[in-house]
Amino acid sequence: MEKRYVLSVLVENHAGVLSRVSGLFSRRGYNIDSLTVCETQDPGKSRMTIVVRGDEYTLEQIEKQLSKLVEVISIEHCDPAATTQREMALIKVKADGTKRAVIIETCNIFRAHIVDVAENSLIVEATGSEDKITSLINLLAPYGILELLKSGLSAMDRGAKVMC
Repeated sequence: MEKRYVLSVLVENHAGVLSRVSGLFSRRGYNIDSLTVCETQDPGKSRMTIVVRGDEYTLEQIEKQLSKLVEVISIEHCDPAATTQREMALIKVKADGTKRAVIIETCNIFRAHIVDVAENSLIVEATGSEDKITSLINLLAPYGILELLKSGLSAMDRGAKVMC
C-alpha cells in the first residue's frame, strides 16, 4: 500500500548537494512530492525535508541510497505524531470591492495574513498544517485564485531531540 513519508535529511552545506540528492530520486524513478532545504543553525549543514510516497520497501531503498551519498550526515523518518509539520502558502485571490471583506474575514478565521493589496486582488500568506492550507485554498477558490505558491512541508521533532 502506498503511504506518505516525511524524511529529514541533514547534509553538508556546499554546492551540488541538492543536485546529487534530487538526481538520486530521478535516477531511481522516485517522485518527490515536496522538498524544502535550508541552512541550519550551523552554516556548514543544511536540512532537507523530503516528502515521498511509496511502500515500506520504497522507503527503505530511498534511505539506503541517500545514506550512500558522502554529503549525507543523517536521515530521520519523521513520525507525524512526534513532529511539528508546517507548510506556508501565498495565495493571490481576485478581490473586488464587494468580495474583499468576506475574503479578509475568511483569512482571519484561518489566522492568515493579507500581505499585499492591489486594486482587484489580495495576496494572502497562510502557515499551518497541510490540511489547514488546503481548507483555506478550497474556501478561497470560488472567489478566483489567480496564483498559488506553496513552500513545501517543513518538519521538526518535538522535545529536546535535535534531528527531524
